[in-house]
Amino acid sequence: MNSIVRSFHREARRLAADPWDLAMVTWVPLLGVALLWWIFSAGLPRHLAVGVVDDDHSSLSRQLVRMLDATPGMQVRREFTNTAEAERALRAVEVYAVVSIPRDFARTVKQGRAAQVTLLHNAQMGTHSGLLQRDVRAAVGTLSAGIEMAARNKRGEAAQAVHVSMEPIRTQMVALFNVSSNYEQFLGAALIPALLHILAMTAGAWTVGRELRDRTLGAWLGASRFAGTAGALLGKLALPWASLTLTGLLALVGITWGRGWHPPGNLAWVACALALLVAVSLAAGAALAALTRSLRTALSGAGFFAAPAFAFSGVAFPLAGMPASARAWAEAMPFTHYIRLQIEQLQMGAPLATSVPTMAGLLVATVVLWLVAALGLRSAAHHPATWGGR
Repeated sequence: MNSIVRSFHREARRLAADPWDLAMVTWVPLLGVALLWWIFSAGLPRHLAVGVVDDDHSSLSRQLVRMLDATPGMQVRREFTNTAEAERALRAVEVYAVVSIPRDFARTVKQGRAAQVTLLHNAQMGTHSGLLQRDVRAAVGTLSAGIEMAARNKRGEAAQAVHVSMEPIRTQMVALFNVSSNYEQFLGAALIPALLHILAMTAGAWTVGRELRDRTLGAWLGASRFAGTAGALLGKLALPWASLTLTGLLALVGITWGRGWHPPGNLAWVACALALLVAVSLAAGAALAALTRSLRTALSGAGFFAAPAFAFSGVAFPLAGMPASARAWAEAMPFTHYIRLQIEQLQMGAPLATSVPTMAGLLVATVVLWLVAALGLRSAAHHPATWGGR
């Protein structure tokens, strides 16, 4: 206990004397979290800029343009005179898609033949492309159905019979979770802990690696045994853990209750898991610094492990679609398991028993990495010649 208290006070004095180190575990994480929330605060992407090439200039083509502009997800910003001009605007990202209406569009429809509307879009921008495809299909499908129903009604076919004959088999799509497809709730809420994971692992590597770089490891640990070293490490990481965890909890409450979102699961359970994610990240960073005895190598390792954690988590790309080796790497990352628990509770309302193994795994990983870091520091303390590495 004395080692914990002494190390805690020593770290508090060091942070107070270095405003930039203090910033990295206080206002910088808060600023990063606020920026991520601001980016996704709209929830649903709206009014994405699209262009139109109307070669028909008929009342029907103008009606289609009005329907496209009325769709919440897009806004017709420009009308181009030809396809080449539209493609230049697409390449310059002045618009995200272009709808091309062919010449004789209205005449073809009136003759009872199929007319074709072309959507030019950049599939490299997956989110924009998917939303625009959905909205264009909806607008064109609504117009097409309206024309067909009007034609059949004129021929004397009953309205109910028209509905059945046009769509004899219907698909019912039921969204079980995140019904509104709110990007703030599933993407913003996932990126915030990912950022804290990176910052915590970096903080663990920096906090311990700095003692090695500045050759102050002996002054910090003294002649304590393994238990004292483990306690000193615990005291040293306590302040970064408290600060980053508090930032994460504020973000969690703000993005849920603060935005009028009351998740179906247990928010307190997610809060505990978030505290464990910060703890395991700090312990992993500290273990890297203790084992490599190099601040530079530890920071590089922290970036190597933590930075791509979100990409491997299964949120942006499904785990089932990854190669076996990539999936194994993803399963080895603590963030993958944390974000699965968060989705289970915030989105799916899963029973707590479903998330208990994840919580236990994060706790075990934290303890193991803490002990590994303490063993590495104890070994480094006996070899002063290895101190001072950058």
